[in-house]
Amino acid sequence: MRQPTRNSFFFLLMISWGIIACNSQEVVEKPLPILGEKTITPEGDTLLYQIPPFAFVDQDSNMISEKDVAGKFYVADFFFTTCPSICPKMSAEMVRLHDEFLKEDQLLLLSYSLDPKYDTVAVLKDYATKLGVNTEKWHLLTGDEQELYDLAYAYMVNAVKDETAPGGVLHSGAFVLVDQNRHVRGFYDGTIPEEVDRLMVDIRRLIKEEGTIKEESTQG
Repeated sequence: MRQPTRNSFFFLLMISWGIIACNSQEVVEKPLPILGEKTITPEGDTLLYQIPPFAFVDQDSNMISEKDVAGKFYVADFFFTTCPSICPKMSAEMVRLHDEFLKEDQLLLLSYSLDPKYDTVAVLKDYATKLGVNTEKWHLLTGDEQELYDLAYAYMVNAVKDETAPGGVLHSGAFVLVDQNRHVRGFYDGTIPEEVDRLMVDIRRLIKEEGTIKEESTQG
């Protein structure tokens, strides 16, 4: 029987290495993480962080609460209509999300105003009309000022009044991806189109992986 030559041996070895290298590139995507601090109950159970209950009025004078997003995925941000800095970019990117997922019933968009004294229902209605918003898809919300700022903190989003900041409010441009159990699954810079593209990919992943899962959380 003919023995393999030294050259053929190395040739076979290189092929084997190539197969291993190709297989190593087949990385299985991990599920999106559930963000936020976990709580341990006195009984020893672990509760995942969850956006707390809320209730605010949208541009159509409808009260929107955590009950309206139950079992759905949504993207949240904090803005105000007179913001002269990052908000116009954020709104433009929210419009992209709105148009891209207009027919996706499992996804909603929530935009909370950080200037509720000015951003009345009528002002938000006019703003939504100018953006061409489908009001069943995208809710622009106003209400008690302190509750809105407290909720921004609950979303882990920076929002503070600052007279030196443009418009008098210093706030994050983050888009927050929330799942059907009000768990935070990701943060994305809403002023950068590439970040919003990444968000779109993650939305589709989340809906595909978890869209048929019924609400299991025992919180709220």
